[in-house]
Amino acid sequence: MNRLTYAALTGLIGAALLHIIIILALPNFTGKDAYTRIKAAGPSHRFIMLPDRADNRADNKVDGQAEGSDRTALANVDPFLKVAVCHFDITRAPLRLYAAAGPSFWSMAVFDAGSNEVFSMNDRTSVGGDLDAVVATPAQVAQIRKAPGAALTQSILVEYRGSTGYVVLRTMEPAPSFAAQARAFLDEALCAPLVED
Repeated sequence: MNRLTYAALTGLIGAALLHIIIILALPNFTGKDAYTRIKAAGPSHRFIMLPDRADNRADNKVDGQAEGSDRTALANVDPFLKVAVCHFDITRAPLRLYAAAGPSFWSMAVFDAGSNEVFSMNDRTSVGGDLDAVVATPAQVAQIRKAPGAALTQSILVEYRGSTGYVVLRTMEPAPSFAAQARAFLDEALCAPLVED
């Protein structure tokens, strides 16, 4: 009986210590999720191009980070892709996403505030190579379908169950000669509330 009591007490004390450690460590992780970091990057309803990651040579690192870098800052980590992000709130109006066909491959993904991918597409699955989508709540989708405007006949309707989230738009930059075209594609991309005609 002593062994059983000892094992039970050890387990309870260990569980209590683990819970205390987790509770004390939570402030270090709060606010560092993708949605919070994207919201801090800039205003809503507009694409913000992410900067390329700084030089990561070992001699420039301090505690595993490049000197002067912010641990919570967003950065583009793939040298062959350029990335832009846009956070949104569709409580009042659906979100219109539009970009004319890019010079090379592009992809777009919609994420909820918990960083779960809700929808994605690329230049191969779009109509004519253009990004043309509307993100809306189920009620907003029903309204759009009742009175479709001529401008939305080619748009892909994305039914979104939440009200806030973010969009990630990526385009390929396979060589330095594509840099200007990739930047222009991301700069001209639209992420804005849908304006009723």
